[in-house]
Amino acid sequence: MMLRWAKVSDGKGDHCDSEEMDMGFNVLGSDEIVKSKRLIVRPRIRVWMARAITTVILWTCVVQLMAIGELWGPRLLKGMPHCFSHQDASPAITKAFVPAKVVLPPKRIHKNNGYLMVSCNGGLNQMRAAICDMVAIARHLNVTLIVPELDKTSFWADPSDFQDIFDVDNFIGSLRDEVRILKELPPRLKRRVEQGLFYSLPPVSWSNISYYEKQILPLLLKHKVVHLNRTDARLANNGLPLKIQRLRCRVNYNALRFTSQIEELGRKIVKILTQKGPFLVLHLRYEMDMLAFSGCTHGCDSREVEELTTMRYAYPWWKEKVINSELKRQDGLCPLTPEETTLVLTALGIDQSIQIYIAAGEIYDGERRMASLQAAFPNVVRKETLLEPSDLMYFQNHSSQMAALDYLVSLESDIFIPTYDGNMAKVVEGHRRFLGFKRTILLDRKHVVHLIDQYTNGSLSWDEFSIMVKKTHANRMGNPKRRIIIPDRPKEEDYFYSNPQECFQFQDEPLSST
Repeated sequence: MMLRWAKVSDGKGDHCDSEEMDMGFNVLGSDEIVKSKRLIVRPRIRVWMARAITTVILWTCVVQLMAIGELWGPRLLKGMPHCFSHQDASPAITKAFVPAKVVLPPKRIHKNNGYLMVSCNGGLNQMRAAICDMVAIARHLNVTLIVPELDKTSFWADPSDFQDIFDVDNFIGSLRDEVRILKELPPRLKRRVEQGLFYSLPPVSWSNISYYEKQILPLLLKHKVVHLNRTDARLANNGLPLKIQRLRCRVNYNALRFTSQIEELGRKIVKILTQKGPFLVLHLRYEMDMLAFSGCTHGCDSREVEELTTMRYAYPWWKEKVINSELKRQDGLCPLTPEETTLVLTALGIDQSIQIYIAAGEIYDGERRMASLQAAFPNVVRKETLLEPSDLMYFQNHSSQMAALDYLVSLESDIFIPTYDGNMAKVVEGHRRFLGFKRTILLDRKHVVHLIDQYTNGSLSWDEFSIMVKKTHANRMGNPKRRIIIPDRPKEEDYFYSNPQECFQFQDEPLSST
């Protein structure tokens, strides 16, 4: 169109017809055409330059916003479910969760003899000890350990995976100079496992390391993948190389950290308690499942005895069915009742104003059975009474995560007293020893129930009862001592995790043999 107008202008004059004028065109000469093109190109260059500069500025802003987001994101997201943060968290707690650069140990280079899969069984602390054992075994056999699978089919039916309870990255990274740990099998081996092409077995209980060398290692070399489907108490307490014993401790006290959400809430509970003064943690093992399993029904009425017995028969893996409750109690094999515990705490001279934190699940017939304890010690508390319901919302129906909170509070208490020597009592006892022999009162239940019965029937006065209870426990306060070794009777000897003596840095105080 532009060329046609230029031709009319050269040959016929400098006007155009009215129709063309109405379209708004101007007639240009050839020089003007070139000039016009230049004028059109320059604005286009400016536009593209502007766009390029704008793009650079926008990307710079995005990068800056991302950097700011990393710093302020967690604060802006306070209250979101996946953050588990709390509005009243102290500056110390907030600061603790700013990610710090972690220096990992160098990787250990070794020939890989295979892949070890493990399925833990039992409650939190039974599984915790088992994980320590499995790491030590994997290290000794020079095999790759797959992150352990937690028990989801036990009485508690907790659906939590390893990473829901423990800091899986710390577990893997902090141990990489000892053992290679993977979150899952390599794809090719994973497909083989999915097809059932692997070897699975329960290892023999309380085995020494030669069992794993002679029985498990050949299976690993042959099948490449071996699955240990039970892990409770599968490694001996004693007679193991020192490096294995110390690795068990390293896993327990360094590698097995709880998730940041669990640790944050545990610190919050401890802060609430310490702000009000000293506190005692009472591991009152008097839940319904414990009583049904043990058959201990002292103080229960006939309806409760029937209910507990029915429950025991309902679980086929609880092998012992016919149980003489009173005989078992006299042998010191029953957890103390809340009423018995009240008498013992009072006889020991525990300050009645001290806070008593109950580290346990729901106490069986709690309102009736806890009445005497609450009357003698008014400051009885639980995590459910110290925290808001919203704090525990994401932990409900996850018994292992709730137990993890109790574990953390137990470590920090001024006094720890378990009323039964279950897995939590033993593992916490050992951890408190490791932290500097913190005061842990280990009740002699067999002797205590005899004293209680004598006091109840009038054979002992209160003063006599109190003196004898104090005398009985004078040397049962978590003092340094050697583990008692009973050859060929590992269940009766001292548990490694209750007193991991190989891992202590003893100074002036010698170990006793009692």
